[in-house]
Amino acid sequence: MKPVLTLLLVATFLVPSALGQKTSSPWEKSVVRIDINRHSYNYFQPWSRRVAANQKFGLVIDDETIVTTANLLYNHTLIRIQKGGRGQWATGRVTWIDYHANLALLTVDEDDFWEELKPAVLASPVPDSGPAQLIRWNSGRLEIRKININRLQIRKGQLTFIDMLHMELDSEINDVGWSEAITVDDQVIGLTISQSRNKCIAIPSSFIRSVLDAQETGTYQGMGFFNFYWQQSENPATLDHLKLIGPKRGVIVTEVPKFPGDNNTLQPKDILLKIDGFEIDTLGDYADPQFGPMMLENLATRGHWAGEQMPMTIWRNGQEQELIYTLPKADFDKELIPTALYDAPPEYVMAGGLIFQPITVPYLKSWGEDWLRSAPVRLIHYRGQPPTEERPRLVVLSTVLPDSYNIGYQSYRFLVLDKVNGKSISRINELKEAFANPEGDYHLIEFKPGEPVEKIVIDAKRLAAATQRVMLRYGLADDSVIND
Repeated sequence: MKPVLTLLLVATFLVPSALGQKTSSPWEKSVVRIDINRHSYNYFQPWSRRVAANQKFGLVIDDETIVTTANLLYNHTLIRIQKGGRGQWATGRVTWIDYHANLALLTVDEDDFWEELKPAVLASPVPDSGPAQLIRWNSGRLEIRKININRLQIRKGQLTFIDMLHMELDSEINDVGWSEAITVDDQVIGLTISQSRNKCIAIPSSFIRSVLDAQETGTYQGMGFFNFYWQQSENPATLDHLKLIGPKRGVIVTEVPKFPGDNNTLQPKDILLKIDGFEIDTLGDYADPQFGPMMLENLATRGHWAGEQMPMTIWRNGQEQELIYTLPKADFDKELIPTALYDAPPEYVMAGGLIFQPITVPYLKSWGEDWLRSAPVRLIHYRGQPPTEERPRLVVLSTVLPDSYNIGYQSYRFLVLDKVNGKSISRINELKEAFANPEGDYHLIEFKPGEPVEKIVIDAKRLAAATQRVMLRYGLADDSVIND
């Protein structure tokens, strides 16, 4: 009977854990919940907005400082922070945010909020494989779940167009990706950003630590990136064609987009041999001292920031050359079709029922998850093209609110502007000046070559009255929104 009794006692002690009974953990004093209220915009009707609410998690890392991901903090109207998983909420505020790095720092001004809270330790370096834990608050209880590190990889950031280091993890946990802490032993190794099936992605704590340290010391000037495209050179004939001498190595530069203010001297057909002292192989990888083979894009964000200079060794015109590459700053405003618009409402100008908007990726995403297929092809066509000094951005006639003034044009939409009254239009604010200078008694609106409509003409004298009438009829508070 004794063996049976022993088994019963063991089972009894296991019951509370099996039932998910709350147990004390030091992470209770480091992990907080964040509640966010923010504006959500309808880009098909840019004058309308609604309030969206989301929750995520944050991590106390210093005296009166909480780090979290920047996702869902854009356009916020109210931030509340809760400690202990339940009870009273305190009003939070953002002290620093960078959407390209996908990081934000928050604080609470109420002194008693910080009582009993304890800063967590951000690990650096981080492991690239092995078991870990995911920690979050769930229904007032601290949830600690097993998760497994699969690998570290270079991939496009969640809120940006640049590539950077991420951690991929295997997990069967549901609804992950809200800045939950990933830990090993007593240190944080990452913050989650997304989940797809049984895979979730996290920002490694080594990257978080490097950004925050640079920001604290004033050396952080934003995220830099490599503004060029390259191809692998596995086939030796490609390197022979470019007269490379010695072992097969390096990758071939295929395109160097020219952004305004970017004066770097890389050229197509250059062979990249070394970056920042690291040799580049024919696959585009370098030997990282910690993680082994990593894609060369990681060198742009591996402790380097916008504006910093990096030495490169290239092969050009049959000889090895040295050059200095200045990391351009990741900036949505440098794109012809901006990837994102944060902390600002969508811009528009309404003139006599004609709605003009800048073409942005958020606008294109109005066509749904499959927007690359469902959005108008002639608009998607411009995505990825570099801006020029003459044409830094694009504006589209997005729709027409029907009125007697614009009769005959009601079905016109998704037409890219070229000129208004002879003035080239690249940005939405240029429309105001253009409409202030009609050509005689009429406004002449011209579209880019290749559009199904060449031009339209509207009455200049009746425009102001028509605009006011349309505003009243369709409930528009303003005839335009133009951001600084």
